[in-house]
Amino acid sequence: MTKIAKPKARSPILEAVHETATDFHRLGFIHKRNMHKFDALCLQPVPDYDSEKIRALRDHLQLSQAVLAAVLNTSLSTVRKWEGGEKHPSGPSLKLLSLLERKGLEAVL
Repeated sequence: MTKIAKPKARSPILEAVHETATDFHRLGFIHKRNMHKFDALCLQPVPDYDSEKIRALRDHLQLSQAVLAAVLNTSLSTVRKWEGGEKHPSGPSLKLLSLLERKGLEAVL
């Protein structure tokens, strides 16, 4: 059985706050919507991905641009523009790229 890695907190104090909020949520004292606010406040933001980092991730996962586009639910031209430096991923695409990098392809499929 694999252990699920917890996202890192920004600081030890925020880590303690997040851990306490998680316990309260588990016990039913904090609503799911409020727990998402604690997640956003306490956990590190999703990193930016430049063209080189996207290409390296795609090469590491041994995916073509077309397959990466399908996995991320975006167009092939968008992935090409990301790798060409014409555009930069944002929002859900950044989150999915981060998930791919941290957990692998199986986490997204």
